[in-house]
Amino acid sequence: MSDNAENRTILVTGSSRGIGRAIALRLARDGFDIAVHCRSNLAEAEKTAALIREAGRSARILSFDVCDRDAARRAIEDDIAAGGAYWGVVVNAGINRDGTMAAFSDDDWDSVLRTDLDGFYNVMKPCIMPMARKRRGRVVVMSSVSGIVGTRGQTNYSAAKAGLIGAAKALAMELASRGITVNAVAPGLIETDMITEENRERILPLIPMRRTGRPEEVAAAVAFLMSDAASYITRAVIPVAGGLV
Repeated sequence: MSDNAENRTILVTGSSRGIGRAIALRLARDGFDIAVHCRSNLAEAEKTAALIREAGRSARILSFDVCDRDAARRAIEDDIAAGGAYWGVVVNAGINRDGTMAAFSDDDWDSVLRTDLDGFYNVMKPCIMPMARKRRGRVVVMSSVSGIVGTRGQTNYSAAKAGLIGAAKALAMELASRGITVNAVAPGLIETDMITEENRERILPLIPMRRTGRPEEVAAAVAFLMSDAASYITRAVIPVAGGLV
């Protein structure tokens, strides 16, 4: 990481645990300050923030539901007013509600689309113009291999994650002239508390590397896309999936 990474802040949504926490910690080790986000679990967000500070970087916590457009806008606009435009945003917050589509409740569909896809808009909308005025920055959108190939039992999740890929590609076109890159990372079967035993047993034999991934391996891909070395990469989708796609 070059010296001009100093005093750059990256907002990482959903960074109180799992992949989001791994991303936040890796970016802190790379020299970035982090705006840690959680919906409601402030205790876990504080743990992430403490680890960031142990790595020698500053951390602050934003708490809001990405589904709540007004709350997201207020929290982000207030944070930008206090600390300036973000260097980067990692749109990571998401949920899954797996099951066959025939068995879905309406909320199984609506909650996943509102969180995973609408949340992208709700978070990015207040970030875009401050970043554009600075004429530099990075956006990484966390999609999934489910958004590339579609996954049985995840029609809602696959729809949302495929939508994120389309949104990232379109936004990349809009922001390229402003010096802002927009890319997507598509994790496969990663060892987090979102993995079910059914998914593990079904998907693991399909992975050429025959193992699950680690959150730190996803974080490494995000860190590269946030780095100066990735300044000419935009509209890309990078799977971190052991050869699954």
